Amino acid sequence: MKFVRFAEQSAVCQGVIKDNTVEEITGDMFTDWTYTGRRFLVDDIKLLAPLEPKQIIGIGANFVKHPQERPETLPQIPVFFFKPVSSVIGPDEEIVIPAGIEEVKFESELAVVIGKETKNISKDDVLDHVFGCTVGNDVTAPQYLHEDGHWMVGKSFDTFTPLGPCIETDMNPLAVSVEAKLDGDEKQNSSVDCMIVPIQEMIAYLSHVMTLQKGDVILTGSPLGAEMTRAGSTIECEIKDIGVLKNRFVKAKQGAASM
Repeated sequence: MKFVRFAEQSAVCQGVIKDNTVEEITGDMFTDWTYTGRRFLVDDIKLLAPLEPKQIIGIGANFVKHPQERPETLPQIPVFFFKPVSSVIGPDEEIVIPAGIEEVKFESELAVVIGKETKNISKDDVLDHVFGCTVGNDVTAPQYLHEDGHWMVGKSFDTFTPLGPCIETDMNPLAVSVEAKLDGDEKQNSSVDCMIVPIQEMIAYLSHVMTLQKGDVILTGSPLGAEMTRAGSTIECEIKDIGVLKNRFVKAKQGAASM
């Protein structure tokens, strides 16, 4: 099923996409929900980020060009980082380039949504704890990455985590490709087979560090091809089973603070 959140007049609603129609639901989409009977055409509503994450965790430098280039042993301590929930936006919303810089980097990613409490699980049990997947864009301002390797500031600006257009629950996250087009030109297109730390390994590892909760989002890494871009460009991040996450880059409004 394809779960969405959308704006209808002044209300934020939940629904399920069927063809070109959104059927509204009420309740907790993770556990207990029902149809309300209201239906909307997709073209008549504004899709929002498909959920409000409890926390967002990303992994850095997780793709090689070809599967045969994957290292024989996994990193002892993978490079994980948090992104603030305040950085989340939805489809067709603007990505704001912070004042004082001219470019930021797009990073198309498969975003895994945790569906239930997850603690100390094995990699074989990971998919039982996954609710579904959406498309993510881990926007980054490398100018703010600390020379000692601290990534938080460069990953954390408002609008730096587009998610959407839906959460797809009927898909195999181990058999998809992550794509991106910048102004119509393909920049990224890699199978998840090119991940250095596979999805099962990263979520199992995280579950031994922290308790993951339903609604947590795991950004699983970006394929090679991500690049810097300027205001005026449009990025389309795509995973075929989920859909296209489209956003436009804009400059910060005059008067916005810079460092």
